Amino acid sequence: MHSHPKAYYIAYCQSVNVIFSQHCYPYTHRAIISFMKVSELGEFGLIELLEKTVAGSRRPSPAWQRLLIGIGDDAAAWKSDGSVQLATTDTMVQDVHFSLASTNFTDLGWKALAVNVSDIAAMGGQPEYALVTLALPGDTQAEDMVALYQGMMEVGNRCGVALVGGDIVRAPQLVITITVLGSAAKRALLTRSAARPGDKVAATNYLGNSAGGLKMLQKGLKLDDETTALLKQVHLRPMPRVEEGKLLVNQRVKAAIDISDGLVADLGHIGERSGVAAIIHIEQLPIHPRLKAAFPEEYLGLALSGGEDYELLFTAPAKVVQKVQRAAACPITVIGEIVSGKPGQVTVLDTKGNSFPLDKKGWDHFAVRS
Repeated sequence: MHSHPKAYYIAYCQSVNVIFSQHCYPYTHRAIISFMKVSELGEFGLIELLEKTVAGSRRPSPAWQRLLIGIGDDAAAWKSDGSVQLATTDTMVQDVHFSLASTNFTDLGWKALAVNVSDIAAMGGQPEYALVTLALPGDTQAEDMVALYQGMMEVGNRCGVALVGGDIVRAPQLVITITVLGSAAKRALLTRSAARPGDKVAATNYLGNSAGGLKMLQKGLKLDDETTALLKQVHLRPMPRVEEGKLLVNQRVKAAIDISDGLVADLGHIGERSGVAAIIHIEQLPIHPRLKAAFPEEYLGLALSGGEDYELLFTAPAKVVQKVQRAAACPITVIGEIVSGKPGQVTVLDTKGNSFPLDKKGWDHFAVRS
C-alpha cells in the first residue's frame, strides 16, 4: 500500500520541523511514521529521526550547554571543566534482560538509560552524556524507536543527561547498549574498594520491589492496584540515586555500589574489592509492606537476591551513616556491618543469629539456569 516510503519520510521530516517549532512533539507526528519500518527509513534516516526526537525533548542543562558536537557526526565532543571524567556502559538484550510482552518501548528506554546513570550515581558523580547503540531487526517500527528515545529523554532530563550519539546496526533481535559519561570532583569518588571492618552497611529506600515487579509481570499475577503500580514503577522505571550519591561523597562516605545483581551479590562485590567480609541482619532489611503482603513466602529472597533495585548500598562508620540519614531525602537503613574475614563472603543472619539459607546470591549472566 505504501509504495513510496522515501516520499513519506520526506513528508515526515518537513512536518516534524513544524511540529518541533510549535512544541507539539511528540504526539502529532506519530500517525505519519506509524506505518514505517526502520528498513524503509534507512540507517541515516533513523539517525535523523532520533536526532529530532532528542532535540524536541531536551531541556536546558549544563551538559547541553557544554556540548560542541552531538548526534550526527563521527564522535561527540564537549568542553571539559578539569574534573574527573566517568564512563560506564551496559547492554540490554531482548528476552534476556527484558520482554516486549511485559514492557512498552517508553519504559524500556527509561530503564536502559537509568541503569547506566545509576552506575555513575554509585560513584558519587554527575552523569552528563549518553551514547546509544541499537541493534535491531529491519522490520522494527520507527515509532517504537521514537518511543524508546522518549523514555531515555524523560529520565535523562530528570538526571541532567544529554543524548549525543551512538550507532545503529541490523540484528535478529533488539539489543540496546548505552555508554554514559559523567564527572566527579577530584579525590571525591565512591568506590567498591574502600570498605573497612567496623563500618556499618546501609542502603537507600526499599529492597526487593523490582524483583517483585518482575515476578508479577512474568507470572501475570493479579495484585491490588496500589501494589501493582508500585512494583511496576520500581521494576520498569527505576530512579537513579544521583543526588544521594553526591550526598554520600559530601558526608565523606568512601565505599558504595548500586544494587543491580542483588543485595548479597553486590555487597559481596564490595567485600571482594575491599578485602573484607560482611554480615546482613534479616530483621533490619527495609522491605515495603506491600511486597510482604504480595509475596509472604518470598519477600526475603526477593530483597536479598532479586536485584535491579538500583538503590545505593554503602558502608561507613556509624557516625557518618547517621549524618547521611539526617540529610537524605529518602530513607537510609542500616542493614549490617563489615567484618574481617574471607574477602567477599556475606553472611545473612536471622532474628536468632542463625545463618539464613540462600537459594542464590544474585544475577549472573553466565550462570546455568534450571
